[in-house]
Amino acid sequence: MADIIEMPKLSDTMTVGTLVKWLKKEGDKVATGDMLAEVETDKATMELECFFDGTLLKIFAPDGAQVEIGEPLCAVGAEGETVEAPAKKEKPAAKEDDASEEKSDDDSAEESSDEAPAPEPTPEPETSSGSSGSSAAPSVGGQRLRISPLARKLAAEKGIDLSRVKGTGTGGRIRRADILEAEKNGGPGGAYRSKGPIQEEKLTPVTNMRGTIARRLVESKTQIPHFYLDIEVDAAPLLALRSQLNSGLSEDGVKLSVNDLILKASAEALRKVPTVNCSWEGKQVRHHSRAHVSFAVAMPEGLITPVVFDAHEKSVFDISTEVRSLAKAAKTKKLQPKQFTGGTFCVSNLGMMGINTFKAIINPPNAAILAVGTTVEKPVVVNGQIVIGQRMNLTLSCDHRVVDGAVGAEFLGALKSLLENPALLLV
Repeated sequence: MADIIEMPKLSDTMTVGTLVKWLKKEGDKVATGDMLAEVETDKATMELECFFDGTLLKIFAPDGAQVEIGEPLCAVGAEGETVEAPAKKEKPAAKEDDASEEKSDDDSAEESSDEAPAPEPTPEPETSSGSSGSSAAPSVGGQRLRISPLARKLAAEKGIDLSRVKGTGTGGRIRRADILEAEKNGGPGGAYRSKGPIQEEKLTPVTNMRGTIARRLVESKTQIPHFYLDIEVDAAPLLALRSQLNSGLSEDGVKLSVNDLILKASAEALRKVPTVNCSWEGKQVRHHSRAHVSFAVAMPEGLITPVVFDAHEKSVFDISTEVRSLAKAAKTKKLQPKQFTGGTFCVSNLGMMGINTFKAIINPPNAAILAVGTTVEKPVVVNGQIVIGQRMNLTLSCDHRVVDGAVGAEFLGALKSLLENPALLLV
């Protein structure tokens, strides 16, 4: 009798998995421990392991399918054995009706898009990427515009609204020179620019990762009493040390980033003010004995926070190497659950994107998260003199159930001292 392999629970928050691709095909010989497919969970892409020896008889879920935990994925058994797909769990009628209506709407939209455009003038110019949309754009008089193929292509590339361009060719034909003149006179966002939509109107399904992030952020913002503390740091010593260290390294050496130094400084500040390194657990507060510092990595599907474990015991160079490895694994969706769970403090840095200051949402079960802004050159007063300084804004979001204002201020003070005397991070 064939053995059925079902969608396993690959993370503690997973409810649905997406079959990215099958690594085996029907008829292949498989053995216990073989990797059958790649499955996307709410946090990472992981491999589905085979639990039986035999032949892959039947695949029940195609590439790209979203499968709930416990639903059948494939059957493994003796070669030549026939197997039928197990009956799936019945879905509520309302959901089936919704899916039917959605499919009907999609079919209608597709049929509508295949219809030829009406000959009468439309309120807005056609916005499809094909050339037919441009050539069919009506003029003020309701007559079809006359335009050369080159001018039509150039207008599409530059986003020029052809209904607003006056042709100077024979019979009012729009030429390449007319498009260039329209661009020159209209300028970016000017009168000759297309007034069409900025993107295609469509619905995209929420990915497992995005859905989990949304749920956790809503829980965090509504259930955790956030308060925020801001501090300005003199970043000149930090930047000078980083430049000095990087200039002395070979091409194959580790090149430190500002974020590497901030992660190390955060771990050391947690050592000085350990109350921030705690978690609220309802009737008790858990005090973490080690500083496991996570950092936010942006991906198209959302944010993920890989963890640098025992950051307080690692050198800044070790942290830098580990951060690069974890960030690469995160962006290729190869992080394992143990690599993004268990953090006790988090750092979110938008400084490299030019953001001066922002307030981050706490990542449970952490009691705080540090938001790092960019370094800005500005006039500052030093010893009674106005000089050009380099300043960085830091914002600490705190869970008021665990961290009081004075404790948060003490942590930021310790962090500021370390960043303004960065040689201490190398000890």
